[in-house]
Amino acid sequence: MSAGNASRLPPDFIWGVSASGYQSEGGNVDSNWDRYNANAADQDPYGRSIDFRHRYREDVALARDLGVNTFRIGINWARVEPRPGEFDATELAYYDDLIAALKEAGIAPMICLDHFVYPGWIADRGAWTAPDTVTRFVRFAGMIAQRYAHDVKWWLTFNEPAFFVLIEAKYRKLKWAGIRCMRRHLIAAHAQIYDLIHAIDPQARVSSNFVWCGRGARSWLLQRFTDWLFLGGVRDKMDCIAFDYYYGSITHELLAGRPWDCDPSPRGLHHALKTLARRYPGKPILIAENGMPTLNAGPRADGVRREDALRDCVYWAQKAAAEGVPLIGYLYWSLTDNFEWGHYGPRFGLYTVDVMTDPELRRKPTAAVDAYRTI
Repeated sequence: MSAGNASRLPPDFIWGVSASGYQSEGGNVDSNWDRYNANAADQDPYGRSIDFRHRYREDVALARDLGVNTFRIGINWARVEPRPGEFDATELAYYDDLIAALKEAGIAPMICLDHFVYPGWIADRGAWTAPDTVTRFVRFAGMIAQRYAHDVKWWLTFNEPAFFVLIEAKYRKLKWAGIRCMRRHLIAAHAQIYDLIHAIDPQARVSSNFVWCGRGARSWLLQRFTDWLFLGGVRDKMDCIAFDYYYGSITHELLAGRPWDCDPSPRGLHHALKTLARRYPGKPILIAENGMPTLNAGPRADGVRREDALRDCVYWAQKAAAEGVPLIGYLYWSLTDNFEWGHYGPRFGLYTVDVMTDPELRRKPTAAVDAYRTI
């Protein structure tokens, strides 16, 4: 199908790309994920990742060339606050210049405050099961919100909170009491940050993005878990429904760690949008992440190409909007390949980066670059 066969989206529609700080920045920063990587023999070495920390202006130029109007970035708490109460001026200057570069390119920054990563000293104090982590994270978030309120209107507190809890349960071996404790703290932190950002800028839009997989028994269980874990506790503290869509259902291949063997199911995006519009009437809806993985930039076994999946997903999103779904934006994950939480094999990027074999970390365009530019 072609995106051109559906109704046009409004001129103020959010067209963008998504990224996370940790997955792309690289470098040696003491965080929970640096420790997880160091202690896991079956994971790729993190290293420089794609070195976004030093090549961000190059990547902003690539985003500008696409024609997008929004770039979702992450602020890495572990990078900004390496020790309790000490904010690193050099790293804040980096984020200052990143946001300045986006503005110069005519691209609005959208900030995600937490993408599964926190400082090592927070890990030493009990991570998200420690009661003072809420206070410390809200302090960090407040500093960032105050610093960038003039330039940033869109904020996400936590990326995929249900998966965040599952990741922490795996690496920190959390029992049921620890999961419930982390749940309470994430909800409390989101609510406080929501109020804090709106006190700084009443016009700001604040939310948290969650995974929505579509149909099937396993998908239903994930949705119920997400509702219990987070969404049910913050429903009145979300200015839009921001969700990530990659697969029509949770399959054996996905559970086995082979996302490149999973059907991207573009039509399932239409079903997800219609369902969310019914569940959250009156709430605008943002597709915060959507993309299709391959393994090491090779062809998929099912023959699906990234550019075709992209066109088809946009088509079904446009169709849902034409049918009355209050869709306000679409963000592709991601501009470049990056560190997919333990491995560089899964590739989602519009631009391929061969981290493990190319010391120059060249950004090589896939056919999806022209597809997205045309859209």
